[in-house]
Amino acid sequence: MMLLKKIKRIKLDKTQIFLMFLLTFGGAFMMLPLIYIFNHALKPYSELFLFPPRIFVQQPTLSNFTEFFIVLRDSVVPTSRYLFNSLLVTFLGVTLVIVISALCAYPLSKHRFYGSKLLFSVILVSLMFVPEAMEIPRYVVIARLGIMDTYLGHIFPHIAASVTVFLIKQFMDQVPNELIEAAKIDGAKEWTVFMRIMIPICMPAIATTAILTFQTIWNDTSTSTLFMQNDSMKTFPFFLSTITNNLANQVARQGAAAAAAMIMFLPTLIVFLVFQRKVIATMAHSGIK
Repeated sequence: MMLLKKIKRIKLDKTQIFLMFLLTFGGAFMMLPLIYIFNHALKPYSELFLFPPRIFVQQPTLSNFTEFFIVLRDSVVPTSRYLFNSLLVTFLGVTLVIVISALCAYPLSKHRFYGSKLLFSVILVSLMFVPEAMEIPRYVVIARLGIMDTYLGHIFPHIAASVTVFLIKQFMDQVPNELIEAAKIDGAKEWTVFMRIMIPICMPAIATTAILTFQTIWNDTSTSTLFMQNDSMKTFPFFLSTITNNLANQVARQGAAAAAAMIMFLPTLIVFLVFQRKVIATMAHSGIK
């Protein structure tokens, strides 16, 4: 009741009211893809091929999931193997990307050494390269390192993440240098400053990095396609992509494909909901100097 009374006391002018309705409409509009994915997975075949397509399902059914699990059951390689590969690769990949990006961002942000500006410029330039332009160099590196058909072949291409280095570095720039100097005067070593001061303060940026990296690695099928010849080393997203490939003009397995799309999306949604407060904090502080 007290909260409602405080809200009633707030006076909004016409501009604020307009912006409030505009943002509400924008938020509802951005929810449409999410709503469509869940509704599409519950549509029977009679609604999957309607034109124009409907966003909301009229007669929801779980038959698509039944068809999907039948496809999983008939797989030559056990589905649990694909799922284990994806979970292991995603966990190790996210952990390594966060550790390496933070270790790279800290000296770039808080230390001035010869070539630091040039190194940061190289990182910024690397942001302009699309992943497709790097496929051949990555294949050559992975092949010459001899890590084809290994978990390192899945993880290694994701470790050097320029976006995460840039994001964490920009967040570390906001930490006052006086705080670090005071810690060193009190006897803190460089590793202590990094672990006890920088990492806790930069947890919002690290959480955002974890979400972006999780989404990239979890949904990636390129490593399974390019670097894995053994089917037992491929990942769950690659297996699901084999279900949905070449179905544009076919009726068979469309229900399973709709269910697979929702299942692939769920882990990313769950991770985002868990860390959403950290993401909002990162965006709120991104412009503060």
